[in-house]
Amino acid sequence: MMAVNAVFESWNNQRAIIYRKDYSIPDNWGTAVNVQTMVFGNMGDTSGTGVAFTRNPATGEKKFYGEFLMNAQGEDVVAGIRTPQSIEKLKERMPEVYESLVEIYQKLENHYKDMQDIEFTIQDRKLYMLQTRTGKRTAAAAVRIAVEMVKEGLVDKKTAILRVEPEQLDQLLHPIVDPKAKVGVIARGLPASPGAGVGKVVFTVESAQEMSSKGERVILVRQETSPEDIGGMNVAQGILTVRGGMTSHAAVVARGMGKCCVTGCKDVNIDEGKRLFKVNDNIIKEGDWITLDGSTGNIMLGRVKLIQPELSGNFAQLMKWADEIRKLRVRANADTSHDAQVARDFGAEGIGLCRTEHMFFEGKRIDAVREMILSDTEKERRKALAKILPMQKGDFKEIFKVMDGYPVTIRLLDPPLHEFLPHTEEEIEALAKEMNVSVEKLKAKSNSLKEFNPMLGHRGCRLGITYPEIYEMQVQAVFEAACELAKKGKKIEPEIMIPLVGHVNELKYTKDRLIKVADEVMEKMGVNIKYMVGTMIELPRAAITADKIAAEAEFFSFGTNDLTQTTFGLSRDDAGNFLPFYIENKILPKDPFVAIDQDGVGELIKMGVEKGRAARAGLKVGICGEHGGEPSSVEFCHKIGLDYVSCSPFRVPIARLAAAHAVLKEGRADTISTTA
Repeated sequence: MMAVNAVFESWNNQRAIIYRKDYSIPDNWGTAVNVQTMVFGNMGDTSGTGVAFTRNPATGEKKFYGEFLMNAQGEDVVAGIRTPQSIEKLKERMPEVYESLVEIYQKLENHYKDMQDIEFTIQDRKLYMLQTRTGKRTAAAAVRIAVEMVKEGLVDKKTAILRVEPEQLDQLLHPIVDPKAKVGVIARGLPASPGAGVGKVVFTVESAQEMSSKGERVILVRQETSPEDIGGMNVAQGILTVRGGMTSHAAVVARGMGKCCVTGCKDVNIDEGKRLFKVNDNIIKEGDWITLDGSTGNIMLGRVKLIQPELSGNFAQLMKWADEIRKLRVRANADTSHDAQVARDFGAEGIGLCRTEHMFFEGKRIDAVREMILSDTEKERRKALAKILPMQKGDFKEIFKVMDGYPVTIRLLDPPLHEFLPHTEEEIEALAKEMNVSVEKLKAKSNSLKEFNPMLGHRGCRLGITYPEIYEMQVQAVFEAACELAKKGKKIEPEIMIPLVGHVNELKYTKDRLIKVADEVMEKMGVNIKYMVGTMIELPRAAITADKIAAEAEFFSFGTNDLTQTTFGLSRDDAGNFLPFYIENKILPKDPFVAIDQDGVGELIKMGVEKGRAARAGLKVGICGEHGGEPSSVEFCHKIGLDYVSCSPFRVPIARLAAAHAVLKEGRADTISTTA
C-alpha cells in the first residue's frame, strides 16, 4: 500500500506539476496505479533490463532503438548510474531473447499503429514485457513517422496530421539549443519568440548596427523596445528586454522577423552608463557572449551550441495533406518584402497585417517623419509627407510583387506620434542640430505629444481624423504602387484597414476621404483596381456595435492584442510583472495574450462576427493579433466561422496545421479544450 500511495502522491510532485503545465493537462484528472507481478533483472549474467523505442525518437528512422543493462533493474538504466549497451548488443548476448523482443515490438507497433516506448526485463533468460506506451519524439521524428506510417498503410492521412502537434513545428522552423549542450542558466524571462540566438551583448541600436556591420553576432538588450529600435532588432540574433509581455513590441516584432526573444526578465538590471547588466551575482558587459532561448525564456552565459532547422520532404508532404483538409485561410503579418517572401515560402495566402509605421523608420525617412511632426501648419505637414510618399510607394510595390494574386491588408498609421521623436537629451540635441531648430522647440513639441496613457490616446483613426493628410498620403502611395504594377500585368488586391475604430462615424469620416484619394489616383493613372476598405476591431465598443460598423466596413480584422488589453484593462507591456503569478496560482488558465480568452474576449469576437455578418452578408472576417498562430486560438477561430487567421511568417505552418486539426477534431467526443 505504501508503494501504491507513493504512485498516487507522485501526481503532485514538482516534476508532474511542471509537466502538466507544459502540456495543458488539467490538475483534476488524477493518475492510476498498475499493480503487477515483480520480475528481477538483477539475478546475475542471465538477467537484465532495458528500454527501447520501435523507431528512432530523435530522427524517426524505422529502426529498433534502445539500450539495456545486464544484471540490473529498470531504475539502473534510466538513472544513468551505469552506462547501458545498445540494444543490438543483446542480439549477441541472447539471440533468442532478442528475436522474441523484435517480434513483440513489431506486434505492438502494428496493434497501436504508432511508435512505442517499451520497457522489458529478462529474468534468467526469460523475457517479460513491463509496459508499452506511445513514445515521445522530436518534431522532426514526429513528421517523419507520421508520413512514413501513411506510406506503410498503418494509418490514414487524417490520423497522420493529428499525430503532429502544431506547437512542435517551432522546433523545425527555428534554431534550437542543442539538448546535449551544458548550459549555465542565469535568469529566466517570458518565452516571447521561439528559437535560440547566440551573440555579444549590446545596449543600443547604434552599437548593434556597428558591430553587425563588422560581422559580429549581437544580442540586443533593452529595458523595452519601441519602433525606433527596428534597425537594431533587425541585425540582432535575439532580443532581451527587462519589461514587456508576450505581445509587447519586442515580442511581436521578433516573431515577425523569426528571431528569438525573451521579455519581462525582471532579474536583469541594466546600467546603460556603464554598458553592462547585472543578474544576481553575474555582471555581463557589452561585448560579452550570451545565449537566449526564446522557447523557454532561459538566458545563458557564453556561447551555447545551436542546432539549425531542417525542413524535409516529409514536412512538405504533411503540410500538403493539412492544406487539403483545413477550411481557414492563413495569412501573415509582414511589413517588408523580405518578411512577405518568408511568409509565401511558408505557405501564406496573403498578408493580413502590414504595419505601415515600421516603414517610417527605414533609412533617412525618419527625418521626414519628424519634420512632419514638428510642422505647425497643414501646408508644412504636406510638404514633409511628400518626401515620404515615394518611399512608402516603393515599399508597397515590393510587397505587392511578392504577393502577386494574393490580398494585402495595409493598416494605416496606428501608433501615437511621440514614438517617432527622440527621448534622451543627447538624441534631442542631435536632432535639433540636424533639423536646424532650437532644442527648446523640440522639447516643447515632444512634451505636447506626451500622454498619460498613449495606448488609449491620440493614435489610430484619431490621428487620421485630426491629421487626414497622413492617411491621404499613405492611400495615395498604395494606389500609385498598385496601378503601376497592374499596368505590368500583376494582380494586386489591396485592403485598406483603418485602425482603432470605436464608433461608426470615425470609420465613415475617414473612409469617405480615403476613397476620394483612391478614385483620383486610379482615374489619373487610367487603371481600375479592385480594393476593399475595412477596419480593425480592437475595442470592445467596436465589437458590441459591429452591426453599425459593418454598414461602412467591407471587412473586419480582429486585433486581438489590443482587444485583449482593452477588455481586461491590462497593459500588455506591463502585465508580464504579475501575469505569471496569475497562471501559477490558477487565477487564469492561460496568459490571455498568448491564447484567446474564449469566455471573455472570445465572446466579443463571436458577437462582432455575428452582428457584422447580420448587417452585411458575406463580410470577410479574420484576426491579425498574435493569437493567429496559437493552436487553441486557431481552433476557436475555425469554430466561430472566421475566413482567415494572420500570424507571424514563421508561425504560418503552425497555423496551417492547427487549422487542419480544428477540422479533424470537430465533433469528436474525446476532444478536450486546452483552455478548460
